[in-house]
Amino acid sequence: MHVVMGGVSARLMVSLSGINAWTLDRAADLSKELSVRGVPFSMLFAPKIAGADQPGMVLNWVREQQAAGNALLQHGYDHPADTRTRTIRRRAEFASLPAHEAKLRLTASATTMERLNLNTDAFVPPRWVASPGTVLALRHKGFILCADLMGIRDLRTDYVHRGRVQGFGFGERTEPWWCFALVMGAARAARKGHLVRLAVDTADLSRSGPRQALLDAVDIALHHDATPVTYPALLTTQTARAA
Repeated sequence: MHVVMGGVSARLMVSLSGINAWTLDRAADLSKELSVRGVPFSMLFAPKIAGADQPGMVLNWVREQQAAGNALLQHGYDHPADTRTRTIRRRAEFASLPAHEAKLRLTASATTMERLNLNTDAFVPPRWVASPGTVLALRHKGFILCADLMGIRDLRTDYVHRGRVQGFGFGERTEPWWCFALVMGAARAARKGHLVRLAVDTADLSRSGPRQALLDAVDIALHHDATPVTYPALLTTQTARAA
């Protein structure tokens, strides 16, 4: 396995999960805020959950965002939506699967994605944890990217771009701390020329504190000259450099 550190020039990546009919307004609001700043984002989409019984407006919005330069990443298959305290103790969907079981889930998800007329070759496991068997299965199914908690793996070359995901914790009592940590962590990573990976769920955007903290983290990373990219675009730029 080859490991690539963040490099001299920082890269900024923002990911959004939890997109559905009840949270679409929050997702659209964030999209507008990021667009004003010239920052594309990556949508994390669980086919069975996010695609089940969704009005056409949700899927149409996802396709519109793709057309606008934002990225779509498959976010597991049928893991429960992020209900915070209810699911925190449950094992993440792809965290410990052997390769053959991971392949079965990925085959089912491919069928669902095709039915929804959506396509992606990039994968983010639920809670950012993927077993070795899942990584093997992803390669077998033709995925080129797997992003986990600590880095972004190019499945074609096994290069890992190191950079920890930064997001929000659980519980309102610790919310101010998480907001502060997100902004300071983004500033520190950007100053050092590392990857700045900001992750937010639409549940977080329902509260003014986390929403503003995310935007502040984006702004301070841009202030330190971080280049905004989507997850797939990171591999594209790396390939271009190598060429």
